[in-house]
Amino acid sequence: MRKRLGPYAHFGIIDDFDKTEDYSDLRYVFGQTYKEYIRRHHCLAVPDEIINDWWDGLLEMKSYVRSFDRPETAVDRWGVTLIPPESIDVFIKIIITRTSAEWIKKCGEILFALLSLLEKAKEENKFVIHYGV
Repeated sequence: MRKRLGPYAHFGIIDDFDKTEDYSDLRYVFGQTYKEYIRRHHCLAVPDEIINDWWDGLLEMKSYVRSFDRPETAVDRWGVTLIPPESIDVFIKIIITRTSAEWIKKCGEILFALLSLLEKAKEENKFVIHYGV
């Protein structure tokens, strides 16, 4: 029997970033449920545990917690993080260089999809949103 990979964090692209919005109010943002909000940002589910491989690198990555006026580094494992366009190359490098062979074997397709999502955000100069578990 295969071990379940969850719980999952979600990564997505914010199409129209608003510097004044608090992206942490997930109960009903613009009248949407949490699942609708995840769909709104084209989110991809990634096993949260894989972030352990990336953690030391993420501590060097510029980000924001919940809103643009809360600068931080890394990702909020249990909250909402905004990853600015200028940090996307750093995040891609972290994934490529720090992901263990075990995780590549377990969820290579998910990692490929995440890298594709990040490349798309980079090309479109958009923020990436991370929802922790």
